[in-house]
Amino acid sequence: MTTMNSIPCMIMRGGTSRGPFLRMRDLPDSQEEQAEILLNLMGSGHALQIDGIGGGDPLTSKVAIVERSSDLAADVDYLFAQVDVLSRRVDFNPNCGNMLSAVGPYAIETGLVEVQEGTTIVRVRNLNTQRLIECHVPTPGRQVTYEGDTRISGVPGEAAGIQLSFLDIVGTKTGALLPTGQASDTIEGIEVTCLDAATPIIMIDAADLGLSGQESPAELDDHRAMLERLERIRREAGHRMGLGDVSQSVLPKPVLVSAPADDTSTLCTRYFVPHRCHKAIAVTGAIAVATAVSVPGTVANRIAVEAGRLEADGQLPQVKLEHPSGFIDLDVEHRCGNPVDIARVSLIRTARKIMSGTIFYSLPSAPGPDMLTSKAS
Repeated sequence: MTTMNSIPCMIMRGGTSRGPFLRMRDLPDSQEEQAEILLNLMGSGHALQIDGIGGGDPLTSKVAIVERSSDLAADVDYLFAQVDVLSRRVDFNPNCGNMLSAVGPYAIETGLVEVQEGTTIVRVRNLNTQRLIECHVPTPGRQVTYEGDTRISGVPGEAAGIQLSFLDIVGTKTGALLPTGQASDTIEGIEVTCLDAATPIIMIDAADLGLSGQESPAELDDHRAMLERLERIRREAGHRMGLGDVSQSVLPKPVLVSAPADDTSTLCTRYFVPHRCHKAIAVTGAIAVATAVSVPGTVANRIAVEAGRLEADGQLPQVKLEHPSGFIDLDVEHRCGNPVDIARVSLIRTARKIMSGTIFYSLPSAPGPDMLTSKAS
């Protein structure tokens, strides 16, 4: 027996992701009940998510839940949910920096934040990581503008640039930049770096898996033996990072790194989510890789040194990463010249409002037992 329900919704593109934006006040308090609503709203359990608004891809099966913040340091709270396409599971554990780029505009559009002339700074507390992000939203004439001349790889056309500044990014899930206590570990005979900055990742030199690092996402997704090995390494890395059994979690995210093909780039990346290769790179994943570049002994640092990309002092305040859809540029600010003490990482994204209205979904009488994989910390 099912019941038809409805909820106010705004669908937005944030960076290279897209999904519904909801108010926390419109959802039940229980995260299990929230998960059931999101699964039915997105149409999960079907490859096309045909009975919902999901796009049949992890990048378009995401949800942002936003509300006024009780934290005096923030304007709004943002809870991210990764909704599985095929399985009836929702992961509230990771953050999504791409969806985050639309949180500022959404907060202004819905009256959660008072708009300012020129630029409105929206201070966002991410509930998944308990970290603060400043979103600089263009608001000429005291209105959110989505039109502009900023291009980001992976998104067609141009739009208004939104600056995101991630504060206090170290140890978001594990409490340490290098959660295993060292910059390099060996798993299954392969050198890996386990690092937690904005999100936990494991970095591997693509060459150590017999790859060039320039493969397309489709080629990597078809490489079953490599994906199986990568998953074994990821699970062992999760244990060593103190994350426990990560078989049902998307964290840590694997990243293959290699020397860049472009002379102006720092590194080439292939980012996994975690069982399919991202068609670009997640914002939080890019922050983690950019942070690692200046940390002595990491896989990223070693490859950047070998490629002659580091400055004389061993630091690189501006990092440009290649990914399958193009490039992403990040500014890394260190405190007192310390490569492992990061003050903030900033980058430019774009967003667009796609629709605003009411969304309908069916809700079974009782939630399923396996729909929630992990709760936000």
